[in-house]
Amino acid sequence: MTTASDRQPTVRLPHQALPTHDQVALAPPAVPAPRRRGRRALIAGGTVLALAAGAGAGARHVFKGDVPRGVTVLGVDLGGLTRDQAGAVLRARLAADPRTSAAVRVRVENRDATVSPAAIGLVVDVDATVNAAAAGRPALFGGRAVAPVIAIDADLLDTALQKAAGKVGTPMKAPAVTFAGLTPKAVHPRPGRGLDPQRSAEAVRAGWLSGEPVTVPIVELHAVTTAEEVDRLVETVARPAVAAPLKVTSERGTLTVPPAAIAKSLVMTADRTGRIEPRIDPERLRTAVASRLARIEAPAKDASFTFAGGKPKIVAGAEGRGLDLAALAPQLLTAAQSRDARTVEASLTTTAPATSAADLEKLGVKEKVSTFTTKFTGGLSSPRSQNIVTAAKQVRGALVLPGKTFSLNGHTGERSYAQGYKDAPVIVGGDLQPGVGGGVSQFTTTLFNATYYAGLEDVEHKPHSYYFDRYPAVIESTIFWPDLDFRFRNDSPYGVLIHTAHTSDSITVSVWSTRVWDKVTTEWSPRRNVTLPRTITKPDGPDCIATSGLIGFTQDAWRLFHSGGKVVKREKFTWRYDPEPRFICGAPA
Repeated sequence: MTTASDRQPTVRLPHQALPTHDQVALAPPAVPAPRRRGRRALIAGGTVLALAAGAGAGARHVFKGDVPRGVTVLGVDLGGLTRDQAGAVLRARLAADPRTSAAVRVRVENRDATVSPAAIGLVVDVDATVNAAAAGRPALFGGRAVAPVIAIDADLLDTALQKAAGKVGTPMKAPAVTFAGLTPKAVHPRPGRGLDPQRSAEAVRAGWLSGEPVTVPIVELHAVTTAEEVDRLVETVARPAVAAPLKVTSERGTLTVPPAAIAKSLVMTADRTGRIEPRIDPERLRTAVASRLARIEAPAKDASFTFAGGKPKIVAGAEGRGLDLAALAPQLLTAAQSRDARTVEASLTTTAPATSAADLEKLGVKEKVSTFTTKFTGGLSSPRSQNIVTAAKQVRGALVLPGKTFSLNGHTGERSYAQGYKDAPVIVGGDLQPGVGGGVSQFTTTLFNATYYAGLEDVEHKPHSYYFDRYPAVIESTIFWPDLDFRFRNDSPYGVLIHTAHTSDSITVSVWSTRVWDKVTTEWSPRRNVTLPRTITKPDGPDCIATSGLIGFTQDAWRLFHSGGKVVKREKFTWRYDPEPRFICGAPA
C-alpha cells in the first residue's frame, strides 16, 4: 500500500501554481546545520514548506468569493461567487425551470389533483439556499451538492388540498363545552383521519422538484384537548362561570351580567387543531345584556344629512361613552372562574362615530343632478296615495355610497299594515285586486326615473304588465314583495342622496350628488305589435275592479348619455305590454 510518506502529494492550482511573494514570506527562514543529518532535516523541512505553500494557495482559491469552489445547487455551479452573484445565477436558473411554475401533481387517498405553486406559497428561498451553499467546509477535491431550501405556506396548502381533493378521511369530532340553559355539557373528542398541514407541507416540499406526483399522507388526527381536559374545563370554568352573576362597575353605574348571559357569551369550542381556549365573546355578551347596557352607555351618533330649504345639510355626529367589552373580556373570564371575586372595575371609554362630518363632505353631495315627478288622483285621503307617501318617507334621506347597490325591498322591508300601508289595487296574475301596499309601484317608477336620469346603473327593474299613461312607456317599474324588486348601483365616484317630496296629487324624487353627465335624455321608437283588449265579465264582489281596458304594444326606449356636447353612450330598453282586458263586474248576461 502506498502511504503519504511513500510519495509526495501534488496540489493542482488553477492558473498560477507558483507561490506568491506573500506565501514565501510566511515561511520561516532556513537554519544552517553543521552535520549531514541536519541537511536531511533541512531538505525534509523544505518539502513541508513547499507543501504548506501549495496548500495555502489552494485554500485561497477554494475560498474565493462567498461560496466555496465545487458547490452546486440544482446542478448549477455557484462556486467562487459572491452571495449576490450566486443569488442572481440561481434566480435565473429557477426562472428557466418549468417545474417551478407548473402545477404540482398530488395524490391524496387515491385521488389525483393539482395545486398551483403560487396559490400555496411554494417557492425556492433563494437567499436561504445561498446561505446554505456558503456554509460548511470547502472541498479541495470533488464537489458538494446543496439541496435548495424550499418554502411553503402549510395553511394555504391545506386549504388548496381540501378544495382540490374534496373530503378525505374521516373528520375528527372536536371537543367542546356547551350549555343547555345553565347546565354545562361536555363534548368529548373522537380521533379522525385526514390531512395534517405540517405533514402535507413536508411531503410537498420533499417531492416538488422530482417531477413525479407527490403522495400526501393521510394521518390520524387527535384533538389537542383531551376528554379528561374537557371534563376538567366543565368543573373549573363552565360550572363556576354560571354559578352567580358577574358585575362590572363604572362611573355611570353597575352592569350586572346574569348567569344566562354568561352562558350565552362563554365560548368553549375548539379550533381546527381541537384545542379549547375558553373566552368571553364581547359581541355575544353585548347582545345578551343590551337592555342593561343602554342604562349605562351613551351611543355615538353618526354624522348625517338633513334637508333645509330644499338643500342637503350635514349634521355633525357626536361621540359616545361605552364599556369596552373586548378589553374587559379576559378579566371577566377570570372573574367567572372565581367564587368570590366576581366584580370587575371598568371605566367608560369614548367611542367615535363611525361616520364623521368630514366623511360626508368627501362624498361630493353638492348639487341636484336629477328630479322626476308623477301625478296621482284621489288626494291624500286615498289609501293608494297614502301608500305612495309612506314609501316616499321611508326612502327620504337614503344615502348610497360609491359602488354600493340600493334595493327598494331591502330598504323598506316587507310593506305591511304594521308599517302603515293600506289595501289598494294591485295587479296579481293579470287581474286588479285589493292588496296591502297598492300604489307603491308609482313611487317605484318615480324613483326609477330619478336614478335613470341621474345616469346611475340599472341593476333590476320590471315594467308593469299593462301600460298606464301616468308613466313614461318602457322606462317605468313595478314592485312586489318579495319577488319583484327595484335596484340601482351607484357607479359614480360620489355619494348619492335621495330626497322625496309630495303634494296632494304628486310625488317627486330628486337625486343629489356631483354631476357626471351633462345630461341624460330618452328617445322612443314608434309602438309596434299593437293589440286590442278583450272583454271579461267577472262575478260582482269586493275582489272585482271594473276597468275600461288598455291596448297592448311593444316599444323601445334608448337612454342617451350626453357629455361634451355629444352623445357618448346609448342604452336600450325594450318592453312588451299586454292588453289589459275590459273587466265588467256582474253576473253574465
